[in-house]
Amino acid sequence: MNCRSRSRFLLLLDGGIATVMLGVALTVLLAPDTPPTSAGGTAAAAGLAAAQASCLLWIRRRPGYALAVATLAGVGLEALCPPLGWLGLVTVPLAYVARLRPPRFSLVALGLLLLPTPWELVTGGWRDLLFAVTALGLGWALGELQRGHAHRRRDRQRQVLAHERERISRELHDVVAHHVAVIAVQAAAAEDVFDAHPDRARAALGAINVAARSALTELRAMLHALATDDGADPDGPQPGLAQLDALADAVRAVGLEVTVDRDAGAEDLPGGVQLSAYRIVQESLTNALRHGHATRADVSVRYDDGMLRLAVVNDGTAPPRRPGVGAGRGIVGMRERARLLGGTLEAGPLPAGGFRVEARLPVAVAVTR
Repeated sequence: MNCRSRSRFLLLLDGGIATVMLGVALTVLLAPDTPPTSAGGTAAAAGLAAAQASCLLWIRRRPGYALAVATLAGVGLEALCPPLGWLGLVTVPLAYVARLRPPRFSLVALGLLLLPTPWELVTGGWRDLLFAVTALGLGWALGELQRGHAHRRRDRQRQVLAHERERISRELHDVVAHHVAVIAVQAAAAEDVFDAHPDRARAALGAINVAARSALTELRAMLHALATDDGADPDGPQPGLAQLDALADAVRAVGLEVTVDRDAGAEDLPGGVQLSAYRIVQESLTNALRHGHATRADVSVRYDDGMLRLAVVNDGTAPPRRPGVGAGRGIVGMRERARLLGGTLEAGPLPAGGFRVEARLPVAVAVTR
């Protein structure tokens, strides 16, 4: 879910909660034998209830100010319609504040709201006092639980990204090391034949130029990764687009029918781009088989105008949206691979059923630098 879609979703969610909040307040206000008894007082109370509920529409941007407005509206509701509870339904905005701000802020807000609750002993009794304290405490606790859950989820996502960057850095290490080795060998060869065979020396220098440009392309991605050594063996050969057929055969053997349609020229792309493309396809097929329960997947690899385009479409369902700790091989990891190369990756369900992963990895810009 991108930022715009998430903002729209949150606005709809807040609007729905505000509507329910207003509906509860109006239900109490319009109940028989419930103050205020005059039409003007009822209209004023309804307006205050609407103002209090509308605070949810902008509380994410200004939590403190929104809670202050909701509290002031609640003071009027408390005076006009005591059955609504302590300061109206201010418990809901308080829960938002506890969700959005750390305890050092939300506890102060809770304390300020609790200070005048003894007034309930004057207007009501011990039952009303206990209800007010309990409602405020439960609202704060609910918001704090949600804040802690969101904090743990962000920590898991950071661990996912760190793990995936570590894998990327190890893999790219091999690719760059290969280019550097080629440069060293060609430089030695050019030095040996520089005087006797200038044409051979020139060819060797040309090979050095190509290898150096390729190495710079790989380094551009590697410098963005977090390289840490956990004792893993980085000496094995790294796969590329030429190995997609072997990958498809391996996946077919465990029950997922796979078709691969790719451009032949894509196999001449830089090793780092090929490696990331292979890993994205590999992870997409793994998710389709393990989480999506798919029976068929179609892989498309196209290269034109300096852009490598990948698409993996399956007939299954969406993979889990919340990877666990250490699960660095999900959609988050694929998106991070694409981002480190300056590309993008989109993943989501299709309207007619199935799931699609589409990545765009720039190549020409990086190679010509």
